[in-house]
Amino acid sequence: MRIKLRRDPSNFEAKQVIVLRTDLKMGKGKMVAQGAHASVKAALKSLTNRKEWFQRWDRQGSKKIVCKVNSEEELRALFQMGISKGLPCAIINDAGLTQLEPGTTTAIAIGPGPSDQIDAITKQLKLL
Repeated sequence: MRIKLRRDPSNFEAKQVIVLRTDLKMGKGKMVAQGAHASVKAALKSLTNRKEWFQRWDRQGSKKIVCKVNSEEELRALFQMGISKGLPCAIINDAGLTQLEPGTTTAIAIGPGPSDQIDAITKQLKLL
């Protein structure tokens, strides 16, 4: 007889997914900066609102996955899904000081949080 063990909800893999728009044709440095803005902003939300998620993510090495989308609509839809699931999320609108018009939506980050919850939203995305 095999006994099925119940998964301990406090024992989970944590990660963060950063999503960047490729249709904007940002330079590499600009993309890195926008992704970093999103990452930090979402991590601070996690630290404030879901401290246990942030701490687990930090202890596990702060895993980050970077993916891409081809439009603002795709980016906003993912952001809304993350928010609706109660995950820490950040959306970045560029200041317009270099390559883009002010207010251009460039990136989001979802998490840090449980990998399975984030994967439910982002698993179909292609890596950058």
